[in-house]
Amino acid sequence: MASNRPVPEAPFAPSQYGTETFGYGTYRTDEGPWEEWNPTEDSLRPIRGRHRVSKQRGGGLARSSTVLGVGVIAAVGAGGMASANTGKPPVSISMPDLPSVGSLLGDGAGTEAPKGSATALSSVGVTEADSAEGTTDAGEVLRNRIMAQAEQQKGQADTKAVAAAVSAADKEVADAAAKAEKAAAARAAAAQEKAEAAAKKKAEEARLAALARQYALPTSSYTVTGTFGQAGSMWSSGYHTGLDFAAPTGTLIKAVHTGTITEAGWAGSYGYRTILTLDDGTEVWFCHQSSISVSVGQKVNTGDVIGRVGATGNVTGPHLHLEVHPGGQSSGIDPMAWLRSKGLNP
Repeated sequence: MASNRPVPEAPFAPSQYGTETFGYGTYRTDEGPWEEWNPTEDSLRPIRGRHRVSKQRGGGLARSSTVLGVGVIAAVGAGGMASANTGKPPVSISMPDLPSVGSLLGDGAGTEAPKGSATALSSVGVTEADSAEGTTDAGEVLRNRIMAQAEQQKGQADTKAVAAAVSAADKEVADAAAKAEKAAAARAAAAQEKAEAAAKKKAEEARLAALARQYALPTSSYTVTGTFGQAGSMWSSGYHTGLDFAAPTGTLIKAVHTGTITEAGWAGSYGYRTILTLDDGTEVWFCHQSSISVSVGQKVNTGDVIGRVGATGNVTGPHLHLEVHPGGQSSGIDPMAWLRSKGLNP
């Protein structure tokens, strides 16, 4: 360490035994003779230990740029950066009071708390509501807000999940109801169809019963020996064109329905034949008769006798050959089906 410059000589030297004293009170003899002292590098002991900086209570932010930086940081953290846009009103920023440089650099012994605002940096951003809830730390406030937001989002997600579940349940119930309704409609339709079929069958039976009273089988005590369409060389056309009722010769032949006799006599391979024309124009042929009991133009009713079973014409035994020709056409239809359509069952 460099020595101090010599002190200038005093303009006067007090008398060693004079009346002037140095300090308070009278001259003290135990102090010895007075002489001028000029400290030099050799006469000074080295300074050891820490330099203590005296506290300065009246100082401000002007003592250190470090204090100013800390203040700016605190201001930005508390209020945010002020907007530089022109045209907007300036935003005021409150900055807490900071301790002096001496208190920051001292060893802490005997220091006093800084005067001014008691707001700590950790409490910046804490609202009165947070303080009322017992939360004074900014990190704790942030954590609580994040947790509250997470709880809110979870509640919203749970609400959406519940709504989706309710919607799915409603859809399932609606589908089940629609399925049940469809099944019920199908059962009702089937029941209605069945009822309609039963009613139709009953009506047909009633119609056939009424026709049966109007129609009659051509003979009795018979056996059906040949059906319509049956193939064979015995028939000139190569197949059977009518329905054969085998019965003993002389068995009565009756009119199947009310009509007019339009032909009665010999017909070649048919033998003796009688043709009964019904009111709708259908011709019924009675062939191979042994005798004829009616004449042309005669009106007959159902069940009237028109002839007798025989074996005339192209035959192998006594029987009645019956043919049906709708509208008088040359080709006939199946007599069995026609008789059944009239309520008769040969």
